[in-house]
Amino acid sequence: MNILSYINNDIVPISPNLTVNMVCETFDGHTFTHMPVVEDGYLLGNISEDDIKGCDEEKLVKDYQYALDAFFVRKDTNWIDVLEAFAQNNANIMPVIDDDNVYVGYYELIDIVGLFKETPFLNEPGGILIIEKGSQDYSFSEISQIVESDNGKLLGAFISEIRDEVTQITLKVGNIGLNTVMQTFRRYNYNVVSGNDDDIYLEDLKERSNYLKKFLNI
Repeated sequence: MNILSYINNDIVPISPNLTVNMVCETFDGHTFTHMPVVEDGYLLGNISEDDIKGCDEEKLVKDYQYALDAFFVRKDTNWIDVLEAFAQNNANIMPVIDDDNVYVGYYELIDIVGLFKETPFLNEPGGILIIEKGSQDYSFSEISQIVESDNGKLLGAFISEIRDEVTQITLKVGNIGLNTVMQTFRRYNYNVVSGNDDDIYLEDLKERSNYLKKFLNI
């Protein structure tokens, strides 16, 4: 997926010779978390709105160059890595530099997230399934094999959470109802967190549990 057309130059990057007050006024006119600081065509870093508002208004940006956040992507960075860079740096603007480290513009988070809506993960019909397993015990090749063994089609998968050495994976499965796939994952010792199809397996357990409670109350 080519995202170069989303490189933006609507805002002029911040010069290190601007006063803090002028930069604050620039932030007031936008909703960006950061602004790129550029000198002679080269990116020096990114100034945070939160950081700049705590600085002396009469001083210059270059007086606070040590406080610049050093993040960027290159023109050949793929869209999923760009999205990851946004998340890692808690930013909604991402400077782009070329192979010579020259600043060429920036991406906006809203545009890159919009690309995700065009992927088969969201566009193709299918069910969402969330599974989890020990971080050392799962593999994407096994997950794909399980889905395909039930004649399903894996439309997308990503790690949605890692905690206490357990990895949670969100899948989108097409061509088949989720119940069969859920039961197969359970046979492979995956914990099924949720699925947006009716989970016959859980409903059956609930019915058995209710029956047992009635029996014990007799």
